[in-house]
Amino acid sequence: MKSNNSQFSILSSQLMLLFAVLLLVGCKSSKTVVKVPEVAQQYLSSKLELTIPHGDAVFTVNGTMKMKEGELVQMSLLMPLFRSEVARIEATPTYLLMVDRMNRRFVKGTQYDLRDYLPKDSYQRLEKLIKEAAKPGGKATLTGEEIGIKQLAKAKIELYDFSDAPFSIEPTNVSSRYRQVTIEELLQLLMSL
Repeated sequence: MKSNNSQFSILSSQLMLLFAVLLLVGCKSSKTVVKVPEVAQQYLSSKLELTIPHGDAVFTVNGTMKMKEGELVQMSLLMPLFRSEVARIEATPTYLLMVDRMNRRFVKGTQYDLRDYLPKDSYQRLEKLIKEAAKPGGKATLTGEEIGIKQLAKAKIELYDFSDAPFSIEPTNVSSRYRQVTIEELLQLLMSL
């Protein structure tokens, strides 16, 4: 019985010593600066609502937005009720892709190709607006004019329910069943809805 008590005593002494060491380590001077490594990629995702005024009517569609900082912003517009994708917009520092799932058309162009429709450094501008919108009290409703799309200046996109949890995202591969069109054709289609 004494050996059990002595073992317990030794074990409790060791635990007390360990606790004291941890307590002393925790009481270190606050002048020591601990550098936390920055996250290599910042992720943001949200829900979105796109509103496009057209004549006397207003066209509204919901969707999702995913952003992997410095790499890719992907917006997926979903059909009400069925929640199937009707359109996808994908922006990177080097290209812009717009996919019309309903009519199996797409536009893909570089910043130079789309210079008449998008401002210079449009990807960086979009990324900055999204990061600002995600901040508490940030401006979460953006107009087409603020994003820099003159043709859709009165359109509004509202971003909400943000998350910074990491996710998997890949650039869109467009099926060979889709026909590549000019941006003028796609804009005409959007305006005729």
